[in-house]
Amino acid sequence: MSLKSCEKIETNVYAVEVSLEGDAFKSAVSKAYAKTRGKYNVPGFRKGKAPKHIIETYYGKETFWYDAIDAEYGALYEAAIKEAGIEPVAAPHDDEIVDISENGFTIKFKVTVKPEVELKAYKGIKAEKEKVTVKKAEIKEEVEKALEKDAKLVAVEGKAAKKGDIATIDFEGFLDGVAFDGGKGEGYDLELGSGSFIPGFEEQVIGHKVDEEFDIDVTFPEDYGSEELAGKAVVFKIKLHKIMKKELPKYDDEFVKDVSEFDTVADYEKHLEEEIKARKEAAADRAFENAVMDTLVDNLVAEIPAVMIEKEIDNQINEFEYRLRSQGLQLDMYLQYLGMDVAALRDSYKDGAEKQVKLRLALEKVAALENIEISDEDVDTELKTYADAYGMPVDKIKTLISADDVKADLACRKAMDIVKDTAVAGAKKKAAPKADDAAAEEKPAAKKAPAKKTTTKKTTAKKTAEKAADAE
Repeated sequence: MSLKSCEKIETNVYAVEVSLEGDAFKSAVSKAYAKTRGKYNVPGFRKGKAPKHIIETYYGKETFWYDAIDAEYGALYEAAIKEAGIEPVAAPHDDEIVDISENGFTIKFKVTVKPEVELKAYKGIKAEKEKVTVKKAEIKEEVEKALEKDAKLVAVEGKAAKKGDIATIDFEGFLDGVAFDGGKGEGYDLELGSGSFIPGFEEQVIGHKVDEEFDIDVTFPEDYGSEELAGKAVVFKIKLHKIMKKELPKYDDEFVKDVSEFDTVADYEKHLEEEIKARKEAAADRAFENAVMDTLVDNLVAEIPAVMIEKEIDNQINEFEYRLRSQGLQLDMYLQYLGMDVAALRDSYKDGAEKQVKLRLALEKVAALENIEISDEDVDTELKTYADAYGMPVDKIKTLISADDVKADLACRKAMDIVKDTAVAGAKKKAAPKADDAAAEEKPAAKKAPAKKTTTKKTTAKKTAEKAADAE
């Protein structure tokens, strides 16, 4: 193999020209003949038995040249980029055979590489960190959860159902007088006020007594999963069989002894306070670290090739699809239920994928600036950790995970530790009060949609090990 040239032709793109000549090419042609001769028919010879020169005479002297190029292309590419010292981020493209003869060939292709990266700063990054305090209301909320968990259900006699009760009902839904699929249930236990059913349903059960039969008029939300019912007004026929209410245990030392290792309410609440504080401190640490990493990403100066972001989107969607399959779901059915196509799904991942690519590049730059080195012992220790975690032999893990991937992941991890350990935490600033805040405090807080969890991106090595373990 001979690297003829490697020239930067545009931002993050190189044109590479490489050749294979002389005995190396002749050897490749002979291998191509041995591998593909069975597909050629030559009169007077059984299929696959004709000598090489006979096939070349019959089909053309270049018959096996292109098969040889196909066979050698991968090795040529790997050798060329190694000699050129470039780091591709995608497969080569725009391949072109410059010349070819019985003495060899020259091929040219384009390679998109990792961008050149600069970091404005990575040490001493400042970010806000919330000061953790525990309010009495938070302790009370934990106590109430414990009481709820230990609550008993008792029958309600002679009284109408109210919010918080559990009503056992039969129901059947009708659209324009016709029963619709999925709208029927018998002996269903419905906690009134839980929001389990569509808006307006549970509220209309409240006020009714056992053995009553009645109708409920409701309208399905416009974004309801079924097109047949979305935005439609329907009638549910209801029969109320039973009403149960939760009876909470008495909150005293005896209760505390039953549900915990403590003997008194005071000790129990002190323990709850410590638990809440630990959770809030962990959340504050995560938020602080996320803010530090966000600033690190903002400090990155680089022109990111679009293909890197697209590949990261692919990775994240593949990981999401893998999780869906583990739950017995298919991606296409999931998208159909949401009324979303693949293009919209990819678009929803774009910002996160771009941030992840930038973060990885920034950490790699920190690792280079800090001269972080990962030893073979470090790699072996990490591979053993994967083996223990997924119940697989170390030797099997080594066949699945590249040592280079592990080294890269460990280097980024150490780089992240440097950035976090040198970061400076400042007190979180309180938002300026609005003019109507005082009035708002008098009203109960509106329910909010649950926030999306921030998760640490799985490393290449970890994802490989996880999938291999599941396959076992």
